[in-house]
Amino acid sequence: MSKIAVLDMQGKEVEQIELSDAIFGIEPNASLIHKMVVNYLANQRQGTQSALTRAEVSGGGRKPWRQKGTGHARQGSIRAPQWTHGGIVFAPKPRDYGFSVNKKERRLAMKSAFSDKALAGNIVVMDSINMDDFKTKTIVNMLKAIDAEKKPLIVLPESNVKVTNSARNIPGVKTALVNTLNVYDIMNASKLVIVKDAVKKIEEVYA
Repeated sequence: MSKIAVLDMQGKEVEQIELSDAIFGIEPNASLIHKMVVNYLANQRQGTQSALTRAEVSGGGRKPWRQKGTGHARQGSIRAPQWTHGGIVFAPKPRDYGFSVNKKERRLAMKSAFSDKALAGNIVVMDSINMDDFKTKTIVNMLKAIDAEKKPLIVLPESNVKVTNSARNIPGVKTALVNTLNVYDIMNASKLVIVKDAVKKIEEVYA
């Protein structure tokens, strides 16, 4: 098990804890991480785009001119795709882009994402994040003290409205609970700022 410093909100080390090698110390599986990122982005797509095929546009019920003798190219309908106001070739229709990934792959991808951040030294463990009031400046000062100002993901053990609401006004800062974590958010963050109690929950969930 590797040890990591636990910091307070002023950036001072208060203790050290051990991170489980089974979650934070495995060899990252890049292909599974990629698969889960694609899965997340695909599931975000609405898939509501729609256009009309030549069978669905109005008009074009008769042949515009006779087949031969006019000097024009032969045409069967003024609603063929090459005509203005004609139908669309292979018109997109509403569809679901989402796909499922099996449970073992999801778990391994999450462990790989945690391990990737740990190996790069991009995990910061906090003793706690306590706030008496809704104050964005408190979160800004904390992130500055722990050197995690650019695109951090703050992982909380349980819902904390004061922290969540105070952090949401800061560009690039995102908060998440242990049960709402996903590979995309982990990989998209420059640093994982995890509360110590959340580390224990992560190790319980993915052990």
